[in-house]
Amino acid sequence: MANFNFNKVILGGRLTADPELKTTPSGISVTSFTIAVNRRFGSKNGEDTQADFINVTAWRQTAEFVTRYFRKASSICVVGSIQTRSWTDNQGNKRFATEVVADEAMFVDAKSESPAAVQQAAAAFSQHAPAASYMPEGYSSYGAEAAPAFGAASAPKFEEITDDDELPF
Repeated sequence: MANFNFNKVILGGRLTADPELKTTPSGISVTSFTIAVNRRFGSKNGEDTQADFINVTAWRQTAEFVTRYFRKASSICVVGSIQTRSWTDNQGNKRFATEVVADEAMFVDAKSESPAAVQQAAAAFSQHAPAASYMPEGYSSYGAEAAPAFGAASAPKFEEITDDDELPF
């Protein structure tokens, strides 16, 4: 049997509260937040939705990014993995937690749909972002040094081969 291990999660939802940046004793940035994700299901009355509340933890630059640019009710897309842990509480009970550890966090809302504080933060981010960073359309533009948009006129140049007889295959 093949050894197949795969743990990848992609979530899109809204933050239930403002994320708060904390620092470990060794100086590593961390934040924990909850994302509300709607789940559709069939019922006797037709189709209904119910929200799942998923705990997420982000570390280092991802934690700093989330706490700086996202607020309660902001739409967010998180890519990461599921992690489980257990511990014994002060009363001696075994406790368990399952959470998503975020490797990436991305904007989802269009600029016009996001809360005003997030719009201001995104604008500030785009002014200081390196040219290789991704910023969704509608948040801001990078300026003259930005890479051209997909499908732009400056597509890669390919050498045109006129005689197929010279191809090695």
